[in-house]
Amino acid sequence: MSDIIIAFILGIVEGLAEFLPISSTGHLILVGHLLGFEGERAKTFEIVIQLGAILAIAILYHKRLVSLCNIKPLIQKEKKFNAFHVFLGVFPAVVAGLLLHDIEGVAKLK
Repeated sequence: MSDIIIAFILGIVEGLAEFLPISSTGHLILVGHLLGFEGERAKTFEIVIQLGAILAIAILYHKRLVSLCNIKPLIQKEKKFNAFHVFLGVFPAVVAGLLLHDIEGVAKLK
């Protein structure tokens, strides 16, 4: 199968999976495997196509993303969603990730 057709199919998979509560990366890997598209080229393509999806979302929601960086509401009485709230939501996951990053290696030792 030609690379253009594979890229088209993987682009459709990424576009559909990105906005669903499923792993778009997992689906890209699975469909790539089914199409025989594996190896370093496949990994590089998966990274590039994911960056494209992230860029598209950033362009689409740029006004919302910029408004999240507004620090003023932190000191105002109004309760608005801002970057501090994003930090509070992400911080526990970062701490857990840092604490548990070697857990796979520990599990393989048994």
